[in-house]
Amino acid sequence: MSSVTTSTSSAAPRQAMLTDPGYQAFVILRVGFTVAPILFGLDKFANLLVDWPAYLAPWIDDLVPGSAQAAMYAVGAIEIVAGLAVALAPRFGGWLVAGWLAGIIVNLLTIPGHYDIALRDFGLLLGAVALARLAQRYHAEPRP
Repeated sequence: MSSVTTSTSSAAPRQAMLTDPGYQAFVILRVGFTVAPILFGLDKFANLLVDWPAYLAPWIDDLVPGSAQAAMYAVGAIEIVAGLAVALAPRFGGWLVAGWLAGIIVNLLTIPGHYDIALRDFGLLLGAVALARLAQRYHAEPRP
């Protein structure tokens, strides 16, 4: 009497996933939209890359209490949280980053001479939306 033993290998589906261009795009966007907001958020406290308060529209500076630098501290904290949200829950985090970028774009469009940066951030917004949509497929909530 002989018996046939079959084993299911989790390596095959994982290998297929790693070669899927959609999954690869998801991973690239997830890593990028995790790392960039965290790094830029941290830099709001150090101003090593740029003088961040210069990118705050005067009308927003008038609305928020305190100095422009104090506003950048809040911006930095929000960006760090957004990066962590992408890392932990990309379906939500992608939309959070997209919304945040929309606010940044509105801010930049009201500062003469910053239209090129607003255009760049619009491209990033599209990437964040793509991340959120890809996460719908590749980072689905576990089902009970």
